[in-house]
Amino acid sequence: MKRGLGIFFVLVLSVCAAELWRLTGEIARESSLDEARPVDAIVVYGAAEYRGKPSPVLKARLDHALDLYRRGIAPRIITTGGAGGDPLYTEGEVGRSYLSQHGVPVESIVVESESETTAQSSLAVAEIMKRMGLRTCVVVSDGYHIYRAKRMLQQRGVVAYGSPRPMKHSGKDWEQRWLFFRQAVGYGLWSMGIRL
Repeated sequence: MKRGLGIFFVLVLSVCAAELWRLTGEIARESSLDEARPVDAIVVYGAAEYRGKPSPVLKARLDHALDLYRRGIAPRIITTGGAGGDPLYTEGEVGRSYLSQHGVPVESIVVESESETTAQSSLAVAEIMKRMGLRTCVVVSDGYHIYRAKRMLQQRGVVAYGSPRPMKHSGKDWEQRWLFFRQAVGYGLWSMGIRL
């Protein structure tokens, strides 16, 4: 009985490891894939802000969204992200401010400023898009984050494409692999209904 249970446990672990390996590969593949095309909205996932100014990561995401907007990819940009511990500013509001200072009309920017996680942002964005009659979007984030964000939106009925922000490669492949693996674990847990 114990031996049978041990074999079963090893099989389950092997299947989980194989699935994580497959997901890590998919995430790596999509991390550099730019699927930008005409859509209803560009969705910028939040990142840290510092006293009302975007962090370098958030600024790079916003700059990429700005470039897509100027190329006519979409007539609207949705910025996401809550306060993250800042009592005065949210990532979504900082994103709107930055984009409007760079020529995007305020009426073309929709702000989601309550979310604290990718899952919460995706749920809120899907609801906003549904209420506005929008069906398609281009997701702007870091490459390693695109796969998970897209799938979360797609599960809510949004047709989502990815467009990762340009990044300088650090030259440390293990760091990239670690980011891909972490996203695979996060996506796997989310797929099983485990919300962290």
